[in-house]
Amino acid sequence: MLLEIRGHRLPGRSWQVTDAPHGNVHVGLQVGREPHDLVPGDAAEAVWSTELTLVDKDGTTDVRGPAVQGPRGARFVYLTWGDVGPDGGFAMFRRAKLMLDDVLAVGAGPGGRVIATVDLTDERGGPRCARLKPPALVLTAG
Repeated sequence: MLLEIRGHRLPGRSWQVTDAPHGNVHVGLQVGREPHDLVPGDAAEAVWSTELTLVDKDGTTDVRGPAVQGPRGARFVYLTWGDVGPDGGFAMFRRAKLMLDDVLAVGAGPGGRVIATVDLTDERGGPRCARLKPPALVLTAG
């Protein structure tokens, strides 16, 4: 199954929290411990794709793939927010979690595609974090 994440309404390249300014904000799909396909926080949109493999294990469906995180029964993918430094290094400061049980509930199945449309700016104008839920998340079979 292909998971396509389409981000819109990014929060901007800079973000100020009480004592920690962030001046070169980017967001990417976390694969292992590293961000991939970084997109600047002031881009018009962001799109990431990752392959999900569905595995029948003891009568339940498990999900595997390069971007899959978490224990069996509670799998997810991260969108990771961070500052990109002058040396190109990435300093993560926030993550958003897309639960794969929510993705599987759409019912695309093996060989199908699920599109996750995500509003990437939270209610306070900052980078969206924590578990992604409606109305900030819309899941559709593609």
